[in-house]
Amino acid sequence: MTEAIQRTLVVLKPDAVQRGIAGELITRFERRGLRLAALRLVQVERALAEQHYAVHAGKFFYPDLVKTISASPVVAIVLEGPNAIPVVRAMVGATRPHEAAAGTIRGDYALVGLRNLIHASDAPETAAAEVALWFPEGVVSYTRDVERWMTDEGAPA
Repeated sequence: MTEAIQRTLVVLKPDAVQRGIAGELITRFERRGLRLAALRLVQVERALAEQHYAVHAGKFFYPDLVKTISASPVVAIVLEGPNAIPVVRAMVGATRPHEAAAGTIRGDYALVGLRNLIHASDAPETAAAEVALWFPEGVVSYTRDVERWMTDEGAPA
């Protein structure tokens, strides 16, 4: 059975960039088998932060979300692959770092609330909207020969 190829947005937040672990986190996704479709370092302007976190507008933590993601550059990434959204969410771990399992990104690298290192889209509709917001110019489509060795597509029997 062929698994659905999905695209998802990942944002390595200012704490990941400031700690110098962005490359290590990207490597974890690539080693899992996900493909980079877009990647950029960006200083998040307030307007983008507000749009990105619009679903949380009015909540007590919304101003802190906007302030935190705007504090320093982030690395915005579009990843794609079979079931990319749930795969990435599982790799990232629980939102609250103290609840994140060991072996997840937050479980291995984060300690407290807003310093949870990473954002990952939570559903196909969210991912599509977030990819369009962060990469209005689009993404790059390509294939890698190695993918046939990581999926059911074209793998030798």
